Amino acid sequence: MIVDEQGGPLGVVIEGANVHDTKLLDATIDAIVVERPKPTAKHPQNLCLDKGYDNPTGHQTAEKHHYTPHIRPIGEEKPAALGKHKHKPRRWVVERTLGWLSKCRAILVRYDKNWFNYLGLIQLACALFWFRRLHRLTTA
Repeated sequence: MIVDEQGGPLGVVIEGANVHDTKLLDATIDAIVVERPKPTAKHPQNLCLDKGYDNPTGHQTAEKHHYTPHIRPIGEEKPAALGKHKHKPRRWVVERTLGWLSKCRAILVRYDKNWFNYLGLIQLACALFWFRRLHRLTTA
């Protein structure tokens, strides 16, 4: 799953549990359903990934799609918090979105035999999240 900085789902791909996420990065970026603006030198588009993507394939895929990759190197530990944060957290928003999706019973336990039915349920849940967000913004 790929999300925006507030955790709104932009694209999702499903595959078997034995396929590593790095092999799905290209397909996940291609699955984005909204048109993204052209990245410029003044306004680059960032892609934050975890340590699992710290390999040539992860870097090449991000750069192929004109993203600036932010990948913590393998073996580097997170620095200790020293008080005021200098930047907002980047990687936890995907886990939060997956937590939202786990509230949907049909997604938490996969009842569907066909992969395309399961993908359709995930896409429907993502569309409902966007609808709720837009509804909150218009009624506030």
